[in-house]
Amino acid sequence: MHTEGASNILHIACQTIRIEANTLTALADSLDDTTDFLACVEAIAASPGRVVLTGIGKSAIVAQKITATLNSTGTPAMFLHAADAIHGDLGMIRQYDLVLCISKSGETSEIKVLVPLVKNFGNPIIAMTANRNSTLARQADYVLWTPVEHEADPNNLAPTASTTAQMALGDALAVALLAHKGFSPGDFAKFHPGGALGKQLYLRVRDLYTLHERPAVRPDATLNEIIIEISSKRLGATAVLDDSEHLMGIITDGDLRRMLQRGGPLTGVLASDILSPHPKSIGPDALAVDALALLRQHSITQLVVLHEGRYLGMVHLHDLVREGLL
Repeated sequence: MHTEGASNILHIACQTIRIEANTLTALADSLDDTTDFLACVEAIAASPGRVVLTGIGKSAIVAQKITATLNSTGTPAMFLHAADAIHGDLGMIRQYDLVLCISKSGETSEIKVLVPLVKNFGNPIIAMTANRNSTLARQADYVLWTPVEHEADPNNLAPTASTTAQMALGDALAVALLAHKGFSPGDFAKFHPGGALGKQLYLRVRDLYTLHERPAVRPDATLNEIIIEISSKRLGATAVLDDSEHLMGIITDGDLRRMLQRGGPLTGVLASDILSPHPKSIGPDALAVDALALLRQHSITQLVVLHEGRYLGMVHLHDLVREGLL
């Protein structure tokens, strides 16, 4: 590609981003206590029903994303395509639901047909539109205005800046509701149990160390017994326990390698001769993500799990990798 052509493409890309950024700035500046945003948040938070989001075209895609964000942050929501709604799916709307209609112009034909039908049901209507004088805005109970001076494309046709504003306002609505309801990290984890985000909030050390055997030897264990214990339990280390089951220290495969590098006779070497006292440890109720932080901090691959001084087992870096935390 010629330099001039590449420069023009980069200019267009940067201009697109700047137009959308300016749109978001205007959107943020438009929110104050004279708008319906606060009242809309209060109405949704107080309602026993869901937020039903609808739209056509790109606005419908935005509505699906906002639906997912609301559901994941504790506000029950459902997507209903406007065309499907007026062709038999209106029965999906329940008595206490609020209906959020997304339309840049507010004059989309399917939305204009849908709104009177929803009003006949008695459901509150929230309009998200760039046109506060539109049919949709005039019939809505709440208007969420998305000021858009110009789309990012030169012809002012392709939904770009407008859909960016819709997406951002939807996120703002979801986060405002999250804060209003006091939605906690624990609540968030309930809705994300299968992903890495949720695991950071609920997965604990006790869920991991119990998957392994409990490597341990006595202080008088021979080098051969130590190697067999480390190898068979597959955690790269073994604890050294006294006769009262108190933890004396730990021996890792790294300790064995360093001992061999130092040279010297191996006959008669016992666990008590090579153990590392005061190993890094963690409690069973600690979050797995905290275990990961400790492993990273000390550049090690396993932690001893202790409860009230009692040795329970070990958690290994591979456990955290397997769970997708790394």
